Amino acid sequence: MPGRRRWQRGHEPPWYDDEAGPLVRPYTVSNGRTRPTSHFDLLTMVMATGRRPDSCQGPDYARVLGLCGGPVSVAEIAAHIRLPAVVTKVLLADLVDCGALTARAPAAVSAGAGSRTDRALLEAVLHGLRRRL
Repeated sequence: MPGRRRWQRGHEPPWYDDEAGPLVRPYTVSNGRTRPTSHFDLLTMVMATGRRPDSCQGPDYARVLGLCGGPVSVAEIAAHIRLPAVVTKVLLADLVDCGALTARAPAAVSAGAGSRTDRALLEAVLHGLRRRL
């Protein structure tokens, strides 16, 4: 089977696939939780408060805090730590709950006339994308 490593008899293979990466890690990072305690959009901005967390210890929390020196989006953090967004949201919610991070929802766009999408701009972007293909 491509991507699978062959192991000698008597040795238990790790839960790893060369093509997929670690197979169990995201679940273990979030302690089996799949829902954050707070609502986060991918565009939610988070920032470190400077307060050292007492309850949120571990390398994953430290990596997330290291990325939050200035305002950064949930999507950016997930990309940097290479974890699924839902796992990243669980870690961020833990850090918000213990006071180490603050979160701010993305600014809502008003439904007024000034918020209409410029059709010419969208067509120019589409044209540019088609040219690259």
